[in-house]
Amino acid sequence: MTKLFPTSQIVFTKLTKLAQATLTAAAALNLWVTPSLAGDPFRSSEPHEIGANTEAAFKAIFQQGNYPAAERYLKQALEKEPNEPLAYAMQASLAYAKGDLTGLNNYSKQTLETGQKLIANDPLRGNLYTAVGHFFEGAVILTREGTVKGAPQALSRLRQVYKYLDQAEAISPKDPELNLLKGYMDLMLSVSLPFANPDEAIGRLETSAAPKYLADRGIAIGYRDLKQYSQALDYANQAINGTPDNPEVYYLKAQILKQQGRREKSQQLLREAIANFDKALTKKSQLPASLVKQIERERTSAVNQLNNSGR
Repeated sequence: MTKLFPTSQIVFTKLTKLAQATLTAAAALNLWVTPSLAGDPFRSSEPHEIGANTEAAFKAIFQQGNYPAAERYLKQALEKEPNEPLAYAMQASLAYAKGDLTGLNNYSKQTLETGQKLIANDPLRGNLYTAVGHFFEGAVILTREGTVKGAPQALSRLRQVYKYLDQAEAISPKDPELNLLKGYMDLMLSVSLPFANPDEAIGRLETSAAPKYLADRGIAIGYRDLKQYSQALDYANQAINGTPDNPEVYYLKAQILKQQGRREKSQQLLREAIANFDKALTKKSQLPASLVKQIERERTSAVNQLNNSGR
């Protein structure tokens, strides 16, 4: 793990920005399970118990990209499902997106605590969310202390992340929830580290992670960062097919088209990028204000690129 030290801040920053996908790592599919369970968005067989409000928050974030609705469901989840670490992890990711360090700190601790408690009854998910809790606490350290002062503590947390992920993997190496989360982490590491090979992480997401559309979204992000835009676009389109109502997937497609258009000096690709930025912005009322501003900035940049390319 010592080799990860120079990129620890990059990894934490990238993953927390993707926290909705990487640390909650789910969207509720319409799977029918026994009435005693609220539904498991990861597993079509042998489901694990997840609360109804937590599941509804999954749907709001990952199927619809509707953050106000997700916050309402999460408020109910913390009252009625206080032992579900996924609810705290989603709250932590929302706090990070808002720049709420106090909220991030509090929900990170609660994610870690509930994950540790869950190990006795559900060792797989308990170890998994203990890893998530350590990850978020590392993000808190880097945000609060800065790179130079906070990096040694953050590195220690990163070691704990992989320790508990390894323990979860030893229990069920093909578990789709585990492979979704670990696939995202490994892919982000592989595109950040020189000479690293992302093929294993992509293979993990392709073959063992679920739900499929979130695995596709993660692969699209990885290929985007690797500047392999044709492959990135293929997987972004697959993610759109899985969640056509989510504005964030159109934003991702727009980013890919914009970067590809710039490289290929293609006005057509830039026009398609702008169209996808616009499609994402049709639902800006349900997205975080900071994300809306970012989409608008990137759209303006794409328009400027298009105008300059015609001169």
